[in-house]
Amino acid sequence: MTRIPAKEDILAWVSDNPSKASKRDIARAFGVKGPARIDLKRLLKELEAEGLLAKRRKTYRDPGRLPPVSVLQLDRADTDGDLVAHPLEWQGQGQAPTILVVQGSGDPALAPGDRILARLDEVKSELHSYKARLIRRIGTSPGKILGIFRKSDSGGRIVPIDKGASREWHVPSGADGGAKDGELVEAAQSGPRTRLGLPHARIVSCLGDPSRPKSVSLIAIHQHGLRDDFPDDVIAEADAARPVDPGARADLTSLPFVTIDPADARDHDDAVWVEPDQSPDNAGGHVLWVAIADVAQYVRPGNALDLEARERGNSTYFPDRVVPMLPDRLSGDLCSLLEGETRPCIAARLVIDADGELIAHEFQRALMRSVASLSYEEAQVALDGRPDDRTEPLRDTVLKPLQAAYSALRSARDRRQPLDLDLPEREIVLDDAGKVRSVAFKERLDVHRLIEEFMVLANVAAARTLIDGRMPLLFRVHEEPSREKMRALQETAKAAGLPFNAGTVLNTRNLNRLLAAAAETDDGVLINLTVLRSMTQAYYSPEKFGHFGLALKAYAHFTSPIRRYADLVVHRALIRAHGWGDDGLTDAETERLGVTAERISNAERRSMQAERDTTDRYLAAYMADRVGTELSGRISGVQRFGAFVELDGTGADGLIPVRDIGYEYFHFDRDAQTLTGDDTNTVISVGQRVLVRLAEAVPATGGILLELLEIDGKALPRARRILMPGRRKVTKARRKAAKPKRQRQ
Repeated sequence: MTRIPAKEDILAWVSDNPSKASKRDIARAFGVKGPARIDLKRLLKELEAEGLLAKRRKTYRDPGRLPPVSVLQLDRADTDGDLVAHPLEWQGQGQAPTILVVQGSGDPALAPGDRILARLDEVKSELHSYKARLIRRIGTSPGKILGIFRKSDSGGRIVPIDKGASREWHVPSGADGGAKDGELVEAAQSGPRTRLGLPHARIVSCLGDPSRPKSVSLIAIHQHGLRDDFPDDVIAEADAARPVDPGARADLTSLPFVTIDPADARDHDDAVWVEPDQSPDNAGGHVLWVAIADVAQYVRPGNALDLEARERGNSTYFPDRVVPMLPDRLSGDLCSLLEGETRPCIAARLVIDADGELIAHEFQRALMRSVASLSYEEAQVALDGRPDDRTEPLRDTVLKPLQAAYSALRSARDRRQPLDLDLPEREIVLDDAGKVRSVAFKERLDVHRLIEEFMVLANVAAARTLIDGRMPLLFRVHEEPSREKMRALQETAKAAGLPFNAGTVLNTRNLNRLLAAAAETDDGVLINLTVLRSMTQAYYSPEKFGHFGLALKAYAHFTSPIRRYADLVVHRALIRAHGWGDDGLTDAETERLGVTAERISNAERRSMQAERDTTDRYLAAYMADRVGTELSGRISGVQRFGAFVELDGTGADGLIPVRDIGYEYFHFDRDAQTLTGDDTNTVISVGQRVLVRLAEAVPATGGILLELLEIDGKALPRARRILMPGRRKVTKARRKAAKPKRQRQ
């Protein structure tokens, strides 16, 4: 009679033979044959039910150990810059083991969020339990599931809050994480998706009441995977930082620098000062000083602050909070150019002639002291002749020289002709409780343009310095738009009665002529939006591809290292180029500039989407009390599923679903961006003025649905026939039958 092994024997054998643990392998190992296989199968089922073995396809394994080949998801980079991962399938007790990913020289670039197939080796270490070597990259994580939990007897379901998501998720009993009905939750997929039924998910975090005003930005933070909490080692490193030792720095503390920022700014990256150039060879010229916070002094290559900043890529700004790139000890204190405080900086001395052309530049690692931290509004009022007690002493000695230098730079800008879009920035103002108090468009001041021109010039000087020194760096790249998008712009301009030839030489000068022609018409906003949408998205690259929008051959971000990692890289390149210290760009950083560029470009896009989603949700919350009211606006986009409308006043975007436009079928023309009614020949196109009724505003998703009432001041025509189900197919069949048939010869 065949002896059936004990449970302990089976567990020990599976632990020693993780790659040979099928039922057949176990039976062969213990000599189990014939009818005894039935008893072995029963025993394996008992071990599985007890959680001591996990069945993976046809193989049994110790749930507390990982198989030699596993699918992993990359989580983060550790303090040494190595990637850390976790297994997607973990059946053991407690937290899944930490896995160190060892990359080979020929492996592709990997980043947090990637999913890989890897070969594992168990190791004894306090920091990780396995080392993994890449077999192949198999995609990216499906992302977090964010939604509203609805409790039920069988567990519950998650209703997604994404505008584009309609599929719900089933939460089995015991996987709800203690969530309450109606609570905002974060979940992860559990098990593979199936064709039938809802996919399964387990709740990993409960985020509270979604109707709370300040939940709006919290939703975006979790939805887009923004890192809003700093690890302990990063905080400890920031807290340990101390004011800089002057060392060999230049002393610029006697120069009356000022910072000019938004009134609610917490960090101050840049300070400026201008004096007339005393050189007889540059009559009417100016010497412009731009001092930028020396973040590189504290954020050293490879330290915890650096690795965290590289992962974040940039700061993200919401109406109620900021998710910073650096802890407040640095961003709001030691690195911030605060009024009256001596701060380390990298200063650009820029010499411009009377025509605004940059004729000389140099950089210094220095100390500076701001004499005043002004808001844009304060500076503008003073320049307009109404200074207050703070700005009166600065008006003639500091502010007017800034204005004179800007006047020269503006003439140089007019000759260069960068893209001159006129798109006002929307401002959402919250009350103390976090509810939307008002939505308006910010006034565009001359002082805004002044600071922008100074920063552009400093960025140009940084790029030129590093190019001349043959130093690697990250460029800000903006490629020219495609011919297809230019032809679409030509169609829009033609419909508005404006001249534009997409076949001419593509440059910003020609686009500016179109924008100028549209400025005095009702289609000015439409043309500005269409030109903006025809542009490619800017990104970072170690290659010099130019900046189309600014009409510059080389451009690098240098002026905002507190909130952009790319600027910190440029600072380090300048430090290395000038031999200012051991905190410059390292060889290791240089080798991975391409990977860094891709990572921070993706981070920037993620932040922009999070900011847009938050704005949409705040606008929907603001509009929710106005459901049923009639509003005016303009068609801003057309798709197969409907038309988008930008509403007057708030600038909110709403959707008119095509299914709700009359009782007829609408044909979508992708090239012309139109919807045309089958019966009435009603044409809906970009730029038309419309009157709509607000049908729905959902703060949780940011979705706004509209009902179309009038187009260009005329009521929507009624279709001659009511569209019945299957109408489109019948019409096509009749048209086909009506065609003359070809006679066979």
